[in-house]
Amino acid sequence: MTVPEIRIRELNQCSLQQDGDFVLYWMIANRRTRYNYSLQRAVDLSKELNKPLLVFEALRCGYEWASDRLHRFILQGMADNRDSLLDSPVGYYCYVEPKAGHGSGLLSALATKACAVVTDDFPCFFIPQMLKSVASRLTVRLEAIDSNGLLPLRAASQIYPTAYAFRRFLHKTLPDHLDQSPKINPQSHIELSAFSSVPDEILERWPMASEQLLQATPEVLADLPLDHQVGPADFDGGMQAASKTLKQFLDVRFERYAEERNLPEEEVTSGLSPYLHFGHISAHEVFKRVADREDWNFAKVMDQKATGKRAGWWQMSETAEGFLDELITWRELGYNMCWQRDDYDQYASLPDWARTTLEEHAADKRDPCYTLEEFEQARTHDELWNAAQTQLVTEGRLHNYMRMLWGKKILHWSESPQAALEIMMHLNNKYAVDGRNPNSYSGIFWCLGRYDRAWGPERPIFGKIRYMTCENTARKFSVDGYLERFSKEKRQGSLFD
Repeated sequence: MTVPEIRIRELNQCSLQQDGDFVLYWMIANRRTRYNYSLQRAVDLSKELNKPLLVFEALRCGYEWASDRLHRFILQGMADNRDSLLDSPVGYYCYVEPKAGHGSGLLSALATKACAVVTDDFPCFFIPQMLKSVASRLTVRLEAIDSNGLLPLRAASQIYPTAYAFRRFLHKTLPDHLDQSPKINPQSHIELSAFSSVPDEILERWPMASEQLLQATPEVLADLPLDHQVGPADFDGGMQAASKTLKQFLDVRFERYAEERNLPEEEVTSGLSPYLHFGHISAHEVFKRVADREDWNFAKVMDQKATGKRAGWWQMSETAEGFLDELITWRELGYNMCWQRDDYDQYASLPDWARTTLEEHAADKRDPCYTLEEFEQARTHDELWNAAQTQLVTEGRLHNYMRMLWGKKILHWSESPQAALEIMMHLNNKYAVDGRNPNSYSGIFWCLGRYDRAWGPERPIFGKIRYMTCENTARKFSVDGYLERFSKEKRQGSLFD
């Protein structure tokens, strides 16, 4: 077994079916063939049982917020996965629902012919509930594999309330896992029995996604029951696009990251969040590329003290340490919350102090007070906030610093903190390609006090929640270029009309 045991979770009590035709890898979150523990586990089982391996990747159309934007991004990833396995003995079967519910029964049909089913462990959106439901129906072993981050989900036995506390835990615990990494290409240089074909009776009912469908053109997307108002993002999906994005970041923008990452007018952030969310790239691969660039080796952290400080522990450059704090500390802090609390997306999951102070100011006058429709259409009195919303709607992403300001002002201008939370989640999940992710919920709930502390002076509406204003942002950073990029003219002719 080449996958660490702590990353393997058995979802039912069924046994391996030795007389099955193949091992089935049901790809649902780690949508890649590189640095993927799930694929590696499926390869291990195929070798152990001397059976072929079939990778099955499907795309529903009935999920919440299904749109041209999200579908196109995923379909582009499917095309990359298919191409990456063309010269491999591993079979690849991708299916795209033509209408909601049409794929019902497909996984069970495949599983009846499988020795075992391996899938991806992911602690967010509809996936946890879907896995529970599927596990109770299958009559073959179902395993969920954690390939989410450098720290295995189950390595932490508690929820950490702050980044500082989690960082101290990481400093103590992560060295035990840093020498473990998924293989670059788990299916390469390994002798596996060649997969022949998906049974005809399955293909007749659930046809393989065609080349035309995987091209994800506007015409193809128009035929699917999606929200066509939310058009494609201005960047492509898939492993190839993810690799190019990482290379461009390291080659062009990395040196400027520490000093300029919070500047709205500058494009120096990594741009990797959507690819990490859909599993088109692995955090392990990103870490390795940064570590190689820094000429870093594992021995440098073996004797480091667990200080909880943002910088110094990795023994890398300031830029690298700042980036790794985002990639590992802040990203995996959200995963730590989501896998342990089913109500991670509920108002009740906020810290006690945050709910107390917000409730004490629940009756404070909101002026202005906007509706969801007014927020969504960027019709507030503030042009900087409107520009942030315009970027989210038109590009499918939001500058990291502007996302914090965007959320704080929704709290300021909504009828209640509960309403503000619902508006933030809806807009982010509908328009952001990296929405519906543990890390995006961290950002949203941070605006309401999660992972933060009480601040003074106490203010109307916010109480002791950290306060931010558009005016202070404009004084702190140059925003003229940002306002010009996402001006009223940018909104004309878009879905705002």
